[in-house]
Amino acid sequence: MIIIDESKTPLVLVACGSFSPVTYLHLRMFEMAHDHFKERNEYELLTGYYSPVSDCYKKEGLAKAEDRVKMCQLAVETTSDWLMVDSWEPRQTTYQRTAVVLDHFDHELNTVGGGILTKSGERRKIRIMLLAGGDLIASFGHPGVWSPEDLHHIVGIYGCVIIERTGTDVYGFLLAHDILYQHRMNVTVIKQLIHNDISSTKIRLFVKRGMSIKYLLPNPVIDYIRTHGLYLPSTMKREKQ
Repeated sequence: MIIIDESKTPLVLVACGSFSPVTYLHLRMFEMAHDHFKERNEYELLTGYYSPVSDCYKKEGLAKAEDRVKMCQLAVETTSDWLMVDSWEPRQTTYQRTAVVLDHFDHELNTVGGGILTKSGERRKIRIMLLAGGDLIASFGHPGVWSPEDLHHIVGIYGCVIIERTGTDVYGFLLAHDILYQHRMNVTVIKQLIHNDISSTKIRLFVKRGMSIKYLLPNPVIDYIRTHGLYLPSTMKREKQ
């Protein structure tokens, strides 16, 4: 991989989350970020990574890590030529904080990989940033969810690209949150020009109720969910087996 425009900072975006399952909104978030940076002169967006959380997260409705990784892989393989899935976090036997996950990417891309090669043969450090929806950023203000040290680490060292979601006042939250306001120059907010409220929670509920999920996520992901009986009530799973 070689950076095309040497006047820009090479950038890699990382989306952390459950992705249970991955939806078209998760895919659109990267495309919206791609459009945003393409119109500006500061960064050259190289690639984007999905980093599904490990099974140790213990969230309700969380499919097994191997299933979520596979669904993410199916989604990017059939819809994108620049997105990838990183399986380091879901392979871990303990829960990994987002700050640690970003450190992992920085280590692999810059320390191990040596950054990115320029046309002139020099190597440049890759900027790592967290890509997140407005709902995740709003959780920064929930007591006990994020430590101040981690927030300083995530936003201060790496930075965030926030996709504004319907009903989330991201700018108001930035103004009110002391740590985010301190590092506001490291926060990029992107408005949705076409509002998309697809949520994994609703997808799981649709599957549970026997409702159609077509056109809400890629067909290969839908096929995988059906083949493996994901998100069905336990009684239906036993009947399927």
